[in-house]
Amino acid sequence: MIVFHFSWDLEFFGIANIGVTENLFWIWFAKSIAATFLFTVGISLNLAHGNGVRRQPFLKRLAILMLAASAITLASWFFDAEGVIWFGILHSIAVSSVLGLAFLRLPALVIAAAAAAVFAAPHFLTSDFFNPPYWLWLGLSREFPPADDYIPLLPWFGFVLAGIAFAKLVRARTPAHPWTAWQPHSALSRLLVLAGQHSLIVYLVHQPLLIGLLWVFTQITG
Repeated sequence: MIVFHFSWDLEFFGIANIGVTENLFWIWFAKSIAATFLFTVGISLNLAHGNGVRRQPFLKRLAILMLAASAITLASWFFDAEGVIWFGILHSIAVSSVLGLAFLRLPALVIAAAAAAVFAAPHFLTSDFFNPPYWLWLGLSREFPPADDYIPLLPWFGFVLAGIAFAKLVRARTPAHPWTAWQPHSALSRLLVLAGQHSLIVYLVHQPLLIGLLWVFTQITG
């Protein structure tokens, strides 16, 4: 994610011309990052609430996500008014987290089938009826907004469902959770664990930091 955003920033400031928004490699790289985020959301939902929804932690996390998503929308409006992020990755995670609760108790195969249906939906249900802005979150419009980050519910919710199904299958085969005994030993693994434990902070801070550093660089070099 940081590699992609740094590359996007280099192009935005005119420092490099690498086709981040046009080159197929960069486009699919960005999509793979979003897919990984949402797949991990599904795994996390199962681990945290698979044995029963823990209401208070869930609502606290949801409130933080909604606040962060709103901050991203506001910041994007100031930074790039033509590419405002109305429904980006954080918005999608927040909505998908709520919807995902309904699938936690279902069999893994049923969840996998639901994921397949969500992936397929845009190919069959896309219509001009969903073009108005208030349907933006759904992802069935024929007109895509010029947003810098747009992750609509369809088909992206499918990755959350896939993550839930995957976690259910893994947990059913390893009920003792042997991986929980793992401890980081190297400096790199400890750094990765720290970043994973504070991933939302990393997400929110890294881009303003990169943009600020590049702005200083452009002011110095002209």
